[in-house]
Amino acid sequence: MTGPSCTINSHWPHESVYWCESGSGEFSNAVNISINDESDSVLTVSPSWLNPGASVTLSCEVKPSSAGWRFYWYKAVPDFSKDNYRYELLPGSINGSVENSFIIHGQKQTAGFACRAGRGNPEYLTDYSESTFVWATADPHPAASLSVSPDREQHFTSESVTLNCGGNSAEWRVKRFREDDELQLPDCSSSWKLNGCSCTINSHWSFKSVYWCESESGEFSNAVNISIHAKDLLLVSPVHPVTKGASVTLSCRLRGENKLSDVIFYHHDKLIQNDGRGELKISAVSQSDEGFYKCEHSGEVSPQSWMGVK
Repeated sequence: MTGPSCTINSHWPHESVYWCESGSGEFSNAVNISINDESDSVLTVSPSWLNPGASVTLSCEVKPSSAGWRFYWYKAVPDFSKDNYRYELLPGSINGSVENSFIIHGQKQTAGFACRAGRGNPEYLTDYSESTFVWATADPHPAASLSVSPDREQHFTSESVTLNCGGNSAEWRVKRFREDDELQLPDCSSSWKLNGCSCTINSHWSFKSVYWCESESGEFSNAVNISIHAKDLLLVSPVHPVTKGASVTLSCRLRGENKLSDVIFYHHDKLIQNDGRGELKISAVSQSDEGFYKCEHSGEVSPQSWMGVK
């Protein structure tokens, strides 16, 4: 003879003691049963680099994958007291959505986002996803300025690079996102001051990172790529996008030397100048000049860098 059965199907984590009992006062042994939900929310943003005014698509995935979730979307607001972010619901996301994607139209500035998912009644919510960013290089009206000195993308190891932030807020901080998917404050000496901050990087190893400035009031500067190289030959190209119609000069730099001649220049791996000069001068930049550049000297080739046009 088989006894009664009971199936548990819960949407939220809990721990309970279960036992059986009969009408005649008999009791079974008791067992502890735990229901755990270790689901994580993972946010992806497309595109990562933004043309001002374009649409941004946020996609949220719950891992391990399962059904029945509603998705909530947030903007990340810097929280200096915790060196982290607090999250504010985006308009239109108060009640969540069964769709796991959310489109933001007309995004113009660098911004951070997060998501989480919920299900059940009462609703169980996952933790917030990691903050994920969309970076703007050419916002026509940035909330803050970010300058880099020396003003170029590529730098030698053991060479000092200084970043300066400025804007209307009382305090700013410099953030970076490394190619190894690590979001952090920069590993540098920082001095904080009213209406700005300064940060100096001096690295003995190679890396590439995205840098930007942010304030506790939720303002962000444009973002820049900065790369540190152990190589002896680097391309000198502007760290910020160049305005259409403006002039720009690219050059090649050898560690320990400032001026070189007999330099070859490439645009998208296509040779564009090989006439003995040490510089590539573009008198009036057009959209077609945007792209990856690199230089070559005495058989050695520099890393390539992207030159943006705005």
